[in-house]
Amino acid sequence: MSLPHLLDHIVIAGPDLAESVDWFRELTGVTPAPGGTHPTGTANALVALTVNGEPRPHYLELIGPDPDREDEELPKTFSINRLKKPTLITYAVHPEGIDQVVERARAEGFDPGDVEELSRQSPDGTELTWRLTQAQAPRNFAVPFLIDWGTTEHPGLVGDLPSIELVSFERIEVKPEAQQTATDALGLGDGVAEIHEGRGSRFVLTLRTEDGREIEI
Repeated sequence: MSLPHLLDHIVIAGPDLAESVDWFRELTGVTPAPGGTHPTGTANALVALTVNGEPRPHYLELIGPDPDREDEELPKTFSINRLKKPTLITYAVHPEGIDQVVERARAEGFDPGDVEELSRQSPDGTELTWRLTQAQAPRNFAVPFLIDWGTTEHPGLVGDLPSIELVSFERIEVKPEAQQTATDALGLGDGVAEIHEGRGSRFVLTLRTEDGREIEI
């Protein structure tokens, strides 16, 4: 069991946000709270992640199409347009000096993408802003993207979010060498998820419910 110490948030994407929220509630007993909408035609719902019962700057993001978007087509963000059900797709880390991490990774032969400014509108109308890396297609979702919240309050530490205990988070790869090389290029050590060899390339997230059950996603 392991946790990346620079974990920011874990992304579960799906073709219908309301259905994803229902799925998560049925699985864990926790109902994700509305997070807001993005200019990209997506909306999200959030769950704070605690570690040993303590608040941490970690959270779970369920993201899907904004039901009030103008475009009827499904957004391409996190490959939402290709998904059939809620899928743990990728994760973000919040290192110090995001621009320097990008430069270092490129020098090591891996390009995490340019650092861009993004935002979302919270349900109460507040605009939240942040900076993150946007990799070019075809994107390797197994490598974390980088995020910097600047002066924005970290979503995982907002007091009124529902929460669930984070037990472990890791990556399984059939052939881990190439993935390990790309992740190592970030130079973040144990700040990123451990990669293990196994059947079926995927993320493995283990959560503990309030009644003590361990749920694997």
